[in-house]
Amino acid sequence: MHKLTIVRDTADSGLLKSFASERYLSLDVLRGLTIALMVVVNNPGSWGNIFAPFRHAAWHGFTVTDLVFPSFLFVVGNAMSFSMRKFETQPESAFLKKVFKRTALIFLIGMFLHLFPFVTREDGAIVLKDFTSVRIMGVLQRIALCYFIASLVIHYLKPKGALIFSVVTLLSYWGIMYFFGAPADPYSLEGNAALKFDRFFIPDQNLYKGFGIPFDPEGLLSTLPAVVNVIAGYFAGVFIQKNGNNLNSVLKLGVAGGLLVAVALVWDTTFPINKPLWTSSYVLHSVGLSLIILAALILIIEIAGYVKWTYFFEAFGKNPLFIFALATLLIKTLSFVRVGEVSLQKWIYDNFFLTWTEGKTASLLFALTYMLVMWLIGYWMDKKKIYVKV
Repeated sequence: MHKLTIVRDTADSGLLKSFASERYLSLDVLRGLTIALMVVVNNPGSWGNIFAPFRHAAWHGFTVTDLVFPSFLFVVGNAMSFSMRKFETQPESAFLKKVFKRTALIFLIGMFLHLFPFVTREDGAIVLKDFTSVRIMGVLQRIALCYFIASLVIHYLKPKGALIFSVVTLLSYWGIMYFFGAPADPYSLEGNAALKFDRFFIPDQNLYKGFGIPFDPEGLLSTLPAVVNVIAGYFAGVFIQKNGNNLNSVLKLGVAGGLLVAVALVWDTTFPINKPLWTSSYVLHSVGLSLIILAALILIIEIAGYVKWTYFFEAFGKNPLFIFALATLLIKTLSFVRVGEVSLQKWIYDNFFLTWTEGKTASLLFALTYMLVMWLIGYWMDKKKIYVKV
């Protein structure tokens, strides 16, 4: 039976202490920074009032917000660079059991978040949701599938094979999108091959509707290039463990990141950088930026020694999936509960934020406040040594 594991660390928990001693603070901070930004961009006070950097690009293009999800996948790969080592001395069955169990659990949690709170309002009445029309794919579902595929690729194909897999995947995805998309514009919303592929396997009522038509930005076909973000994170984690936290590592990570961004920008002229399609150029661009940010964190934290500010993000990074899921559950609860004619979320926003500021500023302050509430929960859990592991 699949289950969540809640670990209470203690002074004599040698295994946990040994594992923690192998972690790198810069990687922990990157993970926490990603979760913090994810909470902010997902929970504005008003979706109609958002500063441009906190919006996704409408279609082609790139904003800071478009870096959040691929960074999450990148740090999943970072974590795998530690966790995969223990399977080298364990039976094959232990590896497969762990990977299948974790994949299923993360995917099911994603489905649970879509269904929650299981009821909706219709003409003022509370009725049970139509479970047959629930969205199948989503953020956690993509994380689950990317983790699953990346784990198998890295374990069975080894590093060289994983690198070849990544190159072939990105080039093949480009070819599929070009040759099977609409001749006039193969990368349009209505004419892209990812939409055609997903609709072949998933009914329209189970796809995301936020683009005006049934199209899922976390669909099946576009999950394949997203696997490369995880594999890249794995390679970065292995590189840091082998080469250490030094200026040479910073230089190499920074140069690699810069080269990937440059290649992505050139590729963008023929295969546009596009998050909803998760194009190959988008993969290289997001991986390149993740490497540059990681290099900067190593320089600031590990080499220069500026560490006092890092705990804020560590608190997020200790329970990343739990905090992400909790943030989703809480905001959906606030949106469902009513205070008079408005949701509790809107009532809080109107009475505690719009009363002294307005527009995009009020919306951002709500998001930041919500993020701080999540941080307090993460802080409390860390002080109590409570870590929810999937």
